[in-house]
Amino acid sequence: MEIVVASAVGVLTAGGVYLLLRLRTFPVILGLALLSYAVNVFIFASGRLAIDQSPILSKYGEASYTDPLPQALVLTAIVISFGMTAVLVMIGLASYLEADTDRVDLDAAAEGEDA
Repeated sequence: MEIVVASAVGVLTAGGVYLLLRLRTFPVILGLALLSYAVNVFIFASGRLAIDQSPILSKYGEASYTDPLPQALVLTAIVISFGMTAVLVMIGLASYLEADTDRVDLDAAAEGEDA
């Protein structure tokens, strides 16, 4: 189970970094989303991967439980990343409508203004 989660985090991180290095706005936004998903899975997995375990201690004093703090942190991070993705999409859309291109590189725009 741990190898599957570790592989998923690695694949999400690799895909996110690849998309971040693109020169277009929307692949960069998707890359940021993939990186946030990778971090969320990593934080979620740090709370111990236990199947069919309660998130709190039982009254019998069993030591097998799942830590609820990473679950709460990931839930909060999902909501915040969804909102920030929406903001980034709107900023990218406004930039595209104003400049008629969605390129990210600033050097090409600066060279075009000098000419």
